[in-house]
Amino acid sequence: MIFIVAKWPVKPEFAEEWPDLVKDFTEATRAEPGNKWFEWSRSLEDPNVYVLVEAFDDDAAEAHVTSAHFTTATTELPKYLQRTPDIINFSLEQDAWSQLGEMAVD
Repeated sequence: MIFIVAKWPVKPEFAEEWPDLVKDFTEATRAEPGNKWFEWSRSLEDPNVYVLVEAFDDDAAEAHVTSAHFTTATTELPKYLQRTPDIINFSLEQDAWSQLGEMAVD
């Protein structure tokens, strides 16, 4: 599985509407074959930063970055950003979330 976490520093004037601005991109990506998850969260420390956690089957990531909706996003979304997003991208030998054993709930 390819696992990606990206921090999106949104311009303050667009921070509240960011979920709507990425709605089509999010829905299209979630509908892709091989997409495992594509989930947005908002930083508790900086309300202008959104964190995207996404995962794809190994062979699905290339289709994602060559899709029409990805191309549209790379063209349209930068104008709403303060700077280039930060990203961590790596491959894992698993295909789903693991449980956090130290916080097990009985």
